[in-house]
Amino acid sequence: MTKRAGLLTASAAAVLALATACGSSGSSGKSSSPSPAASMPPAASSSPSSSPSHTLADLQVTTNAKLGQIVTDGAGHTLYRFDKDSANPSMSNCTGSCATLWPPAMAPSGAVTANGVNASLVGTLTRADGTKQLTLNGWPLYRYSPDTAPGDTNGQGVMGLWFASTPTGGKAMAQAPAAPSTPAKPSSPSGGGYGY
Repeated sequence: MTKRAGLLTASAAAVLALATACGSSGSSGKSSSPSPAASMPPAASSSPSSSPSHTLADLQVTTNAKLGQIVTDGAGHTLYRFDKDSANPSMSNCTGSCATLWPPAMAPSGAVTANGVNASLVGTLTRADGTKQLTLNGWPLYRYSPDTAPGDTNGQGVMGLWFASTPTGGKAMAQAPAAPSTPAKPSSPSGGGYGY
């Protein structure tokens, strides 16, 4: 019996030593003894070295044929601002079913990256549920659920309150069509100037 108890005690001590060695990196980054996993070469399938380290920006600028320069998320989906929100202070008034139709552009866990957007205009706000939402020049940013493909702008002008965001956080507006370059016809003396 004592031999079995001694064997169990030795086994428990070995398991404890192994667990301590594997999980004791601590805040200093040093461990009292190297873990067995640390001395083994990395598995070939863990993370290929050929995978790109470049990730898409959280905010980027694109040019839309109708709206001019607008802001999109990293996947190319248009980001919108809501006129019932406020920029100073940054505050979102889109919650519940509104936030289902207009999902907030959530901030990443690390630093926000921006391509074509002045980084000093980029910020975050804390929503009522504790999540962080991206802001641009104080305005909270959202996606529009019916925008299924990158570049869609189906949310533009909805209810006269939702607009694609410009790189400065302003409202994107439809560009005026270019005037035709055909010469004007001389007006007819008859018809009183109404063209008939």
